[in-house]
Amino acid sequence: MRKHTLALGLAAALGFSTTALAGGAAQNIHVYKSPTCGCCTDWVDHLEENGFEVKVTETNDLNPIKIEAGLTPALASCHTAFIGDYVIEGHVPASDIRRLIAEAPKARGLSVPGMPLGSPGMDVGNRKDHYKVIMFNGAGQTRVFSEYN
Repeated sequence: MRKHTLALGLAAALGFSTTALAGGAAQNIHVYKSPTCGCCTDWVDHLEENGFEVKVTETNDLNPIKIEAGLTPALASCHTAFIGDYVIEGHVPASDIRRLIAEAPKARGLSVPGMPLGSPGMDVGNRKDHYKVIMFNGAGQTRVFSEYN
């Protein structure tokens, strides 16, 4: 409970919305990324193309953000985002973010660990790695939210 309260306090202090998202309105997402990461920029483009309003904060020190968000090294990727009360780590497809918001499960967020080719922002020709979108709860429990081939 303390970690969740800390995360909500951090979210409020950094200006993240902690309210429920309206289904029809543009959904605001705040992305933290390295200023030199091209695949992160491509993922932001993917979100914008899918109707999200994206605020980007560039930083060379993402580790404190990931730690405060409750991410473990096994869940980590190159960028971290926040939408409502959820954490989105890595190259999560916009459709999965929309599904997360619509279903509103009791979870901390979604992650696509690593940087699988073929995931949004990691387009390299026709090559597509098999990857999973992982839902995590911040207490070490995870489950597969969706899977792509």
